[in-house]
Amino acid sequence: MRLFGRVVLICLAVIGGLTLALFAIGVTAVSSHHAKPLPKQMTLALDLGAGLQETRPESPFAKLEGGGYTVREVVETLDRASRDPHVNTLVASLSGEHLGMAQAQELRDAVAAFRKSGKRTVVYSSGMGEGAAATADYYLASAFEEIWLQPSGDLGITGFMAESPFLKDLFDKLGVQAQFGARWEYKSAIEMFTQKKFSKENRDSLTQLLNAWSDQAVAGIAEGRGLTPDQVRRAIDNAPMLAEDALKAKLVDKLAYWDEMEKSLTQKGAEIVDLEDYAAQAKPEPNAVKVALIYGVGEVVEHDPDNSPFGGGNVFAADRVTQAFRDAVKDPEVKAILFRIDSPGGSYTAADAVWREVGQARAAGKPVVVSMGNLAASGGYFAAMPADRIIAQPGTITGSIGVFSGKFVLSGLWDKLGVGWDEVHLGQNAPMSSSNQPFSPQAWERLNKMLDAIYADFTGKAMQARHIAPEQMDKLARGRIWPGSLAQKAGLVDELGGYATAMADIRTLAKLPSQMPLRLITFPKPRPALEVLMEMLDDGKVPQEVAVSLSAGRELHQAATLLRPLTRAVSAPKGALQMPPVEVK
Repeated sequence: MRLFGRVVLICLAVIGGLTLALFAIGVTAVSSHHAKPLPKQMTLALDLGAGLQETRPESPFAKLEGGGYTVREVVETLDRASRDPHVNTLVASLSGEHLGMAQAQELRDAVAAFRKSGKRTVVYSSGMGEGAAATADYYLASAFEEIWLQPSGDLGITGFMAESPFLKDLFDKLGVQAQFGARWEYKSAIEMFTQKKFSKENRDSLTQLLNAWSDQAVAGIAEGRGLTPDQVRRAIDNAPMLAEDALKAKLVDKLAYWDEMEKSLTQKGAEIVDLEDYAAQAKPEPNAVKVALIYGVGEVVEHDPDNSPFGGGNVFAADRVTQAFRDAVKDPEVKAILFRIDSPGGSYTAADAVWREVGQARAAGKPVVVSMGNLAASGGYFAAMPADRIIAQPGTITGSIGVFSGKFVLSGLWDKLGVGWDEVHLGQNAPMSSSNQPFSPQAWERLNKMLDAIYADFTGKAMQARHIAPEQMDKLARGRIWPGSLAQKAGLVDELGGYATAMADIRTLAKLPSQMPLRLITFPKPRPALEVLMEMLDDGKVPQEVAVSLSAGRELHQAATLLRPLTRAVSAPKGALQMPPVEVK
């Protein structure tokens, strides 16, 4: 019977291993399949219905979920297509997910560059909703030569707005106390917990941002549509408007359904090809100089909490980013580093670790250029500071040089619920992180000293990196956010632009000819699917969802787990009670 059990176990292991191997081969095949040859005449289709991503998931398995295009993919492909005689038209669809202001500006620049080649550009929408997102979408649409709108659609370019919930009254009713300290008055992330409405400083900061976005959108729409700024502002005040009204206001060129527009694009024998399919067949330019592309996207954290091979990697994980910088520095073929940041901030220590590696890369002779997406605030800006050049779009949310920390005290809530707590502690400040009691005077003093030290470190490094005097830095910092246009004037960033501007700066810093082709290589380098799966088997980390996705059932999961060496030592869990995490957002 024992022999029979071993045979069954071995068979399950073999079946599981073969299944995983076949799955890995399938993943590899999907990601490297050969598409059919491109037609001789093409209309390039850019469907923005799924929005834009800064980066695709790192896992070879998460990539199977698909998703929208990346900003870099669109910019690079439009540049290539502008020089391709087989591409005669660009058509974009703007219905569905909305774009951030900086993303809209990045695509506007790419579309404008494509139009300079003399090729036709068309954008189609079934309707552009309402509010700030629709205004940013139409701002992008105005860069196209032709705007087509579905007859039943509307144009909701009602301008920009910022709003936030405030929970203080609710917390008071629940017996929850928000105890937070911030540096300084513009560090507004905690206000939704501690205030009943926007503070004057927060309102002023948001008003400045919205004014900048509005001015940028009005100027761009006026230029693109051949209108005056006053005409555009009146159109915004009259929105949302029906399709017929938008046509009369010269905000759109034609009212039609998609199939009608499609006929106009294919009349001369051109075939519509999706941008992603077109990009998949791009061949690297010969003799291109290798540039490392490192992403810092999402909340800044020490480690990715979802480190599963099936995870999406949607955080700015310091351990991953710092290793990517070290790998790029060691690679002799890498001549420079492009650091793309789109982050609201997060952990101070994590941001500081990345700050160190950016400086180390420069010291090793590898120029570093930072390109900012929709936002690079607090910890996101902290990590960018040591770079040779910092580039932002006019609408990029920038700065927020400041810090906050604290906790929610739930003792009042427990009293209302009839829940009692007791504790024993050693050390005067041992209960500091407990949510069951407020900070003691001594603990509150320690927290504020920590905030003072972090703020001094942040501003000190900013002054040194950006060559800004202390009195001027005091005006720029204090937790205040800036649109990229004003951040550039203040010296927090060097230039306005996106990927194209960054690539030009890399050529200058690396002392390369202005037309030298560059090849962006993502760091850290993606691992092959089979290698990841074999490591999972070796470590016994095949999760249940893998077994289900492979249709192998619970038995496969259990069998794979049994393959672990029974004598492997189990490491003791690490961790300790610690301070509340310091958030730089």
